Amino acid sequence: MAHRILIIEDEEDLVATLAYNLEREGFETVGATLGHDGVDLATGTPTPDLILLDLMLPDMPGTEVCRQIRADARTRKVPIIMVTAKSDEIDRVVGFEVGADDYVVKPFSVRELLLRIRAVLRRAQPIAQREDALSLGRLRIDIPAHKVWVEEEAVRLTALEFKLLQTFVERKGRVQTRDSLLSDVWGMEADITTRTVDTHVKRLRDKLGPAGTYIETIRGVGYRFQTEPSED
Repeated sequence: MAHRILIIEDEEDLVATLAYNLEREGFETVGATLGHDGVDLATGTPTPDLILLDLMLPDMPGTEVCRQIRADARTRKVPIIMVTAKSDEIDRVVGFEVGADDYVVKPFSVRELLLRIRAVLRRAQPIAQREDALSLGRLRIDIPAHKVWVEEEAVRLTALEFKLLQTFVERKGRVQTRDSLLSDVWGMEADITTRTVDTHVKRLRDKLGPAGTYIETIRGVGYRFQTEPSED
């Protein structure tokens, strides 16, 4: 099911631009240009999976919108990314103090915002939804122990390689773009390029031996882990 993003922003053109780019990436969107409307949409049904919140709204401060959303039990844990022209340190501090999960300063690139959205959604995923032990074809993974076996032979992976494999397996059957992998595996602070993803995927495949073919290359897009890896 697609993640639902609530955009609370008084610039209608920006709402339309964000909605277009988010929907193109597979998200559902709903927008509000007033703070009060944004609170109503946030606490209504269905609850959004993430909120993009402008700090400078015509009817009420974005910080107050954030406080009201955090005060409601239904939306207390919904991730909030503040999107604002205010770049002073004190504004960032206040944003985080009232409950923001991330803070993006205008003007921003849509690509950066998408990376941050994916990273925040990933962090917000309940641990209970993740499988601890997996057996897929020749591959067996013990996630808490950070151990991997291929045909019952232990495979030694670096922490980054294990995280990359875990990301693929937990999203098996779904195409992962290089940008999404950069965000979710390396994190926004990593000063690297998408070529690094290709290099690490190659190394991971090599270490997995016969199970390396489970990671498919989707030309021009990224990678996908087979839903039902073949034993042949």
